Amino acid sequence: MPDPNCALCDGTGWRPVQSGEVTGVERCACDQATRPARLLESARIPPRFDRASFENFLLPRDNPQANESLSKAMLGARVFAREFPHIEKPGLLFMGLPGVGKTHLAVAVLKVLLERGFECLFLDYQGLLDRIRSGYDPAAGSSAREAYQEALDTEVVLLDDLGAHRVTDWVLDTVTAVINHRYNGRRATIVTTNLPDPETGDVLAEKNPLSGHYMVRDSLGDRIGARARSRLFEMCRLVRITATEDYRLRGLR
Repeated sequence: MPDPNCALCDGTGWRPVQSGEVTGVERCACDQATRPARLLESARIPPRFDRASFENFLLPRDNPQANESLSKAMLGARVFAREFPHIEKPGLLFMGLPGVGKTHLAVAVLKVLLERGFECLFLDYQGLLDRIRSGYDPAAGSSAREAYQEALDTEVVLLDDLGAHRVTDWVLDTVTAVINHRYNGRRATIVTTNLPDPETGDVLAEKNPLSGHYMVRDSLGDRIGARARSRLFEMCRLVRITATEDYRLRGLR
């Protein structure tokens, strides 16, 4: 919070500045000092990822292929966090199997941006849709009613586990509206998904090692719709993680 006794801004957090004959305002130093901590508190990062950072992201030492894939993913994430917003695409799309470290890296990016003073918000995809749906209930609290607007307008949004919801027309319409709004406004959107994308080389058919039968998985486009998928790839730099080892077990070795 701004210092209520600050002589420069009179406790408002904004101090007047003069440029020629034009008078404007800029954020006061008394507010900037506490802004990152306040932003972090309101970002809603789950407790599981409280300590997630680039510094403690574990790379496998006994799997050169996985090490290369994860090192490349971490480098891309670091570059984005350092150079934002002066980048061609204002988003990142982390793709890979469950448990390979996508959310850890996405949160690490979010924390760097928070430290730099950007407003950020962590949104679990399924939880977000449930909150938006609840917001239509007149008895719902204000937080449920605000969920949709937050997803649209927050400066930087991390949308975790995109596509992890049963598909309905309402779901497709809602996710398309959110992604399209953020696309048109060039609002930064960081996304993680476990879903394959055949248009970028993924294979949908998987063989069950026990039964020997093949199972066809839903694609990202199947779960969010072709239009939302197209917008997502236009606005996000793809970070594909090809490692198959469960990241959560890496530190137990």
